[in-house]
Amino acid sequence: MNKISAVIITYNESANIARCISSLKNVVDEVIVSDSNSTDETKNIAEQLGAKVFIRDFEGYGATKNFANNESANNWILSLDADEELDKNLAEQIIFIKNCLAENTVYECQRLNNYCGTWIKHGGWYPDKKARLFNKQHVKWNLAEVHETLEIPERYNKQLLNGKLLHYSYISVAEHLSKIEKYSTRGAEEAFKKGKKSSWVKLYLSPAFRFIRDYIFKLGFIDGKYGFIIAKLTAKEVYLKYKKLKLLHDIA
Repeated sequence: MNKISAVIITYNESANIARCISSLKNVVDEVIVSDSNSTDETKNIAEQLGAKVFIRDFEGYGATKNFANNESANNWILSLDADEELDKNLAEQIIFIKNCLAENTVYECQRLNNYCGTWIKHGGWYPDKKARLFNKQHVKWNLAEVHETLEIPERYNKQLLNGKLLHYSYISVAEHLSKIEKYSTRGAEEAFKKGKKSSWVKLYLSPAFRFIRDYIFKLGFIDGKYGFIIAKLTAKEVYLKYKKLKLLHDIA
């Protein structure tokens, strides 16, 4: 019988962690939480719900997730963010296929994002396929500073699971603004390390293209006010990334 370890990384996620872990009941065989020195009740809540919690300094998303994967007792990993939960159909699907998981397959979920209390179904936010169930013996996270992805062998297959991975992304526009400051900084630092440079085209045309793509061509306008805000702030993140990258080169 295959056993699955759910892996979650956290920092001050007391508002989300109970919902996340509760959705895993009867689906996984253990829950591993790698916590980056939270100052709220995240650790206590996770432990009360039966999770095994490790306290560890944050080393980047990919590195932290790989550490937590290595601490798990099982080879099969279900990777979730603390602000995500399995819906009923996805939970049932994972239980159904649990004993016939294929070692050369990575299983994807369709993530549905909630923005300020509204489910977003366009603008590049849906369908939002995420590879989240995999065998750690062959698959691991890359070490990107932001937007980490799984390194999947070429011979591997991908299978889309039924159901939804519900993602409570931002509870306010202010939270989104705070996150794009952080993500744009890390994105600029990563690009700088790779020797990439900013330019007039990247600084001004890339954000404009991103807005037009997401709001017009990917139908973000159908999501109303929040569709516009999301497209605008996504474009702003692109602009800030290249602006900060230019500053890094100016002071180097």
